Amino acid sequence: MSFDEDILQIIACPKCRGDLRLAGNAEGLVCEACKLLFPVENNIPVLLIEDAQAWNFNKEQADQLES
Repeated sequence: MSFDEDILQIIACPKCRGDLRLAGNAEGLVCEACKLLFPVENNIPVLLIEDAQAWNFNKEQADQLES
């Protein structure tokens, strides 16, 4: 996925207003607090709660999240 990671400095989770991180193996952005994965389509984050998927990750997957 080609994505401008600088945008992570100015966007937030639409549900809790927390930080979003680029998911390691997944195609999207993760809110660790809400356990939601927001898709990225055509390099544009889709920050609609109704389009988010539940993100159930274990410690190994959490370690894969990029800082």
